[in-house]
Amino acid sequence: MERTEIHGRLSVVRRRAASFFERLRLSGGRRPGSSPPDKRVAAGAPPASVVWRLATVAKLHVETAHAKTIVFDIPDWPRHIAGQHVDLRLTAEDGYQAERSYSIASAPEEHGVGITVDRIPDGEVSPFLNDVLLVGDQIEIRGPFGGYFNWRTEDGGPLLLIAGGSGLVPLMAMVRHRQAAAGTAEVHLLLSARSVDDVLYHDELRALSTADGVTVTQTFTRRPPPGWDGFARRIDREMLAAVGPAMAAMPKVYICGPTAFVEHAAELLVGLGHPAQRIRTERFGPTG
Repeated sequence: MERTEIHGRLSVVRRRAASFFERLRLSGGRRPGSSPPDKRVAAGAPPASVVWRLATVAKLHVETAHAKTIVFDIPDWPRHIAGQHVDLRLTAEDGYQAERSYSIASAPEEHGVGITVDRIPDGEVSPFLNDVLLVGDQIEIRGPFGGYFNWRTEDGGPLLLIAGGSGLVPLMAMVRHRQAAAGTAEVHLLLSARSVDDVLYHDELRALSTADGVTVTQTFTRRPPPGWDGFARRIDREMLAAVGPAMAAMPKVYICGPTAFVEHAAELLVGLGHPAQRIRTERFGPTG
């Protein structure tokens, strides 16, 4: 596809959100709560993760009415670790650039690098990625980044993964990595979503609920599905206490979601006796 056509489509979306773009320009455009990219440059050449690569859209998959998974083919991609994220950069024809960070949804073993983008109605980048981007389009990407909120099968388990909404994305990469690498760590995933229509990877999660060693528990905070007899409230102490005893041993905990959700879940777990050093958290806000 001609870059001028991509620029034109990007400019249309940009005009719909000029005021938001001005705020983005002032804030720098990085995802709230994410770690800044490592800017250190080794002698003679920059680290592979800080190099901008031209990524080609290979697949698009609709997850929900407001979220889409995008899989990129990226030349010379350094293998990532489940839980890491990438930076994505769009450039308008007038030279204006917008950058966002997105968690990687795919396992390191998969071909291509996948991200899942939740559309922010008054944003520019997320509506462009959800509504305008086509297979074959090219976008600049760099990464992977993140050395704290990640997991390899050799790190062992058991794992307690707690997700709020789209906070499921990096945790799903961990589950997918476990499955692809034939890992044996016991995993319990607790997902909080507003309704079943807001659940990412719905069919995959349903299949995982019967997988050996992986248990999926869901709670719906606004609109449970008809006939639902599971949890139907925000995560609380009683819910976490009910999930915890199912683990064979004290788990390593990963929590991802909005800031208030993450802090609340972490505080509850510490109150239940989980060592703080075994709890890793990642917070985020609207990425636009």
